Amino acid sequence: MKRILILFLTTVLFTNCTNEEIVQENNYFFEASAFEIENVDFNPSTNFDNDYRVREFYGFQVLPTDVPLVYILWETLSNGTEIWRPLPQTVIFNDGNDLVYNYDFTQSYVDFFLEGSDLDNLDSIWTQNQVFRVVVVPSVNVGRVDLSDLNAVMNFYGITEFKKR
Repeated sequence: MKRILILFLTTVLFTNCTNEEIVQENNYFFEASAFEIENVDFNPSTNFDNDYRVREFYGFQVLPTDVPLVYILWETLSNGTEIWRPLPQTVIFNDGNDLVYNYDFTQSYVDFFLEGSDLDNLDSIWTQNQVFRVVVVPSVNVGRVDLSDLNAVMNFYGITEFKKR
């Protein structure tokens, strides 16, 4: 009987709380870290096994259960509105060649990299001055918010700004 009562009270407590209240009550599980990296240039490199790779260290603790989400600034509209897309993103060119912006990560760093059929002949608009946003979230929250929508992620975690790097 006690277990049923505890389960009932817990269910009522959490279903009556907004996301913000849950975030405030359980910061450890609902806290996200975020930063923005400007002017990322992808160039052929001998520093990595794969060319066109850039590594960024977090500079804060990332738990084994945390998941980095990466978004690329895809377009800025004439009114200044920024369009962000989640990685990976694929571009297929008219000549049949393709380009993929992708990433992988460890607990220490995130790597941004390009994959594609003809990277050496890409126009610099695709390889220079790219902007990325990284949000490191606890995996327990995956499924609670639309991760493909940067604004939804920002709202869920209360992110109001991205530290520039």
